[in-house]
Amino acid sequence: MLIRAYAERELGPQTKRPADDAFQRDVGSAERDGHGFRERRCRAGQRHMVTVASRQRAIVTLTLCAGVAVLTLVSLGIGPVALSPSTVLHALLGGGGEVQRIIVLDIRLPRAVLAIAIGAILGLSGAALQGLLRNPLASPSLFGAPQAAAFGAVLVIALGWADIHSFALPAAAILAAFTSVFVLLVIAGRDTSLLILILAGLAISALAGAATSLTMNLSSNPFAALEIAFWLLGSLEDRSFRHVALALPFIVAGAVILMYQRHAFRALSLGEEAALSLGVNIGRLRMWTIVGVALGIGGAVAVAGAIGFIGLVAPHLMRPLIGYDPARLLVPSALTGAALLLAADIAVRVIPSTSDIRVGVLTALLGVPFFLYLIVRERRALGGGVA
Repeated sequence: MLIRAYAERELGPQTKRPADDAFQRDVGSAERDGHGFRERRCRAGQRHMVTVASRQRAIVTLTLCAGVAVLTLVSLGIGPVALSPSTVLHALLGGGGEVQRIIVLDIRLPRAVLAIAIGAILGLSGAALQGLLRNPLASPSLFGAPQAAAFGAVLVIALGWADIHSFALPAAAILAAFTSVFVLLVIAGRDTSLLILILAGLAISALAGAATSLTMNLSSNPFAALEIAFWLLGSLEDRSFRHVALALPFIVAGAVILMYQRHAFRALSLGEEAALSLGVNIGRLRMWTIVGVALGIGGAVAVAGAIGFIGLVAPHLMRPLIGYDPARLLVPSALTGAALLLAADIAVRVIPSTSDIRVGVLTALLGVPFFLYLIVRERRALGGGVA
């Protein structure tokens, strides 16, 4: 190198050999080829990871669909008159005896359909609210719609209107849920601040709960008070296709609204500033999410009473399998909620007891320990430890 530098300084640049330029070009080309090769390998690895994740999500979704189908067959066969899966299938297809068809199609099928629809909207609402608030402890009861719907139903029972018309109770529950959402949005204002929304939701929940207790306390009819107490426990017993026809439109409308927001949830998971830069109207997103939750949960509470914790549990069961993308978590959470409520409804029918166990009681018994586990896990994640 010293000799070469001396020759270039003394004799001028003309002593530079053409082979050196070729060598430099070859080296640069090799570096570029190597960099391109690394980029191609990186892109190929990313595509492979995306393919594996998509395949895993598809497998999980198909497994959940199969599980819901199996649980539906079991639910249609469980009862005072036990029916085999083959008998249930024949009845669903219009075959078998008339008694079997009446049992399956008129008595048990509405109950199973409601369990699927209500469980699905609970799981979907929980995943949507957790994506909106970016908080794993969020649940459909956060903004007060279930409590308001319960108060509307309780008021109708106490006044005796439920005995006059069968649709009075669910209609009052849905109307009360809509009223709570209207009041919530009026309090929050146009900016729909997240803190104001949560505080207003907590206030509406507390007010609706207090009003429900006051209605029970002032009820002069002991039978009405007993009916209110049983209704608040949550149940799918003695439901018909009239209840399905009343609840399903609201549940479907709420589900469509929430699914329509899925891409906005994905953008919001990157942070509010990133979501704004991507064109997401956060105030509108919050408003429509609350409206969708109120529609679906109002329809569910109207026909089944208060059934809690499924909206909290379902998304957490899916995150280890699906990932933390809120958009991709919605459908699996809905299927998980449907499977959980079907399983709980089957369990209350097979658990030996002197009286019927309400499905809302069972979901609460199973959901509260899971909720406490989530609180402990969040505390550990924040570095607080456990006292």
